[in-house]
Amino acid sequence: MTIFNVLTLFGGLALFLFGMQVMGDGLQRVSGSKLEQILERLTNTPIKGVLLGAGVTAVIQSSSATTVMVVGFVNSGIMQLKQVVGIIMGANLGTTITAWILSLSGIEGTSFLAQMCKPTSFAPILAFVGIILYLFSKSDKAKDVGTIFLGFTVLMFGMDFMSDAVSPLAESPAFGELLVKFSNPLLGILAGAIITAILQSSSASVGILQALAITGILPFSAAVPIIMGQNIGTCVTALLSCIGTSTNAKRAAMVHLYFNILGTIIFLILFYTASAFLDFAFLSGNITASQIAIVHTTFNIVATCCLLPFAGVLERLACTTVRGPKGTPVADKKTVCLEERFLSTPAFAVEHCKSVMEDMMAEVKQNLMDVVKLNNKFDTDLYIEITGREKLIDEYEHNVNDYLLKLNKTNLSVKDSTEVSIMLNAVSDLERIADHAFSVANTVNESASNGEEFSKWGKAELTVLNAAVIDSMNRAFRAFSENDVDLAKTVRPLEDAVDGIREELKRRHIRRLQKGECTVKLGLHFIDIVDDMERISDYGAVLAGYVLHENNDNFNSHRYMKTISDEDRALYRQAYDEYCTLYSLPDVE
Repeated sequence: MTIFNVLTLFGGLALFLFGMQVMGDGLQRVSGSKLEQILERLTNTPIKGVLLGAGVTAVIQSSSATTVMVVGFVNSGIMQLKQVVGIIMGANLGTTITAWILSLSGIEGTSFLAQMCKPTSFAPILAFVGIILYLFSKSDKAKDVGTIFLGFTVLMFGMDFMSDAVSPLAESPAFGELLVKFSNPLLGILAGAIITAILQSSSASVGILQALAITGILPFSAAVPIIMGQNIGTCVTALLSCIGTSTNAKRAAMVHLYFNILGTIIFLILFYTASAFLDFAFLSGNITASQIAIVHTTFNIVATCCLLPFAGVLERLACTTVRGPKGTPVADKKTVCLEERFLSTPAFAVEHCKSVMEDMMAEVKQNLMDVVKLNNKFDTDLYIEITGREKLIDEYEHNVNDYLLKLNKTNLSVKDSTEVSIMLNAVSDLERIADHAFSVANTVNESASNGEEFSKWGKAELTVLNAAVIDSMNRAFRAFSENDVDLAKTVRPLEDAVDGIREELKRRHIRRLQKGECTVKLGLHFIDIVDDMERISDYGAVLAGYVLHENNDNFNSHRYMKTISDEDRALYRQAYDEYCTLYSLPDVE
């Protein structure tokens, strides 16, 4: 084996890893946020967890990505430790799909069908289709499919390069003797674990093993323990990802390690015991690429079947290994659930951020409702609660903004990029809504501290304004959360009705000042509250505008607010009139 063979081997490995990365990224973008939702919501039983973990890993072609994502879920408090045991087992099963795909390289035969099943035959076709989709398609989804095809092609050509590079080793007696030494289970496991830990990918290490197998020089007896070691080595990624995480997140990574270690011990005991009684003749021969896929799959099936009934034992073992400090308070999910580990899978990170924004929106809505209560009847405890929630909302705004800016630098699809852009604007709008609500609370608090109270006319008028604003905000929040276009269209005419209420309230208030029925200072407080509530309604209309606007890149909220009502003037006018009637001011003067 010459230096040029070594260079070809490393080049092939580079192509293999790059192709796997590109294909995995494309698969993640195509799958979008659905996989995260499935993992998060449908893991109430271990069997479901196994099936979902296997399915998600088979789709994104990376057990490491699935496991790291699970560690992030546990760290953020989205999932409990007991939910992830089945998913981790399933992830090991799902990753065996890669070995089966790579085993196609070892297909033999001269028939047309056999030749077309070889990756070197159909990969160029996929590459041609992929480059057409990637370069000429206007659909983001089609471009992602093209990326998957191109990534798969690069991966398979990398595999072919590696096979060609190591083929001279078939003529080397010294290398053959070296491989035989790995028939020692401990040496084989150690070699497989080290290679996989360095590459950070069990699929890549299995690919190298299959490349050796294609040359016909890899003993079956050596391949079995190496495959076991590869499963242990892949745990390194999860162990590294849990650095700096919560106690339960570290335990999730340990569950992954213990599953593979115990699974290896169980499988090797069963395998070598059966070999002693049944005398497996194939152990003395060389293994093929397809047989590696069979061993890899059999190991994971056996390990899962044996250990799934003892999922609770794995959980307790992890808890025993990673002990949490006694009396440690449970972290507040709202302040820790933005997981940077998800940034490696942008589609999941986008959905994760949307979920956090839903929590932020709930806090903003609650503060707004409490401010209206405070406006009706001042309560010191409620004011303190509003103040505390305002600080939490500010923290949300800061953390979500930082996270979105980092997410915006990742490899996002066009759709996800648009959603991130919208969320960057929306999180600021939510914070401004909260600021105006808090301004109302402060105004009410100041009036109460001075022993001042609005007249019965002022209270009645503010009740109507508050009701209209709350209705507007409920519609805006729901339209934004559910991406409901029809509901979003109802916000603009209601916001215009609120504008009319504000102008009428100011006219009425000026008349009361002229009659001496209200002090100047209290009158200023009244106007401040009216203006703040109207501004809240304005930002609600902006939120609804994001739903109606198809492309956020050149979004201008002021221009949009002026033009959207002209889209269907008759329907707009009808809705506007209905809102004016519904929220008509009482004739109390």
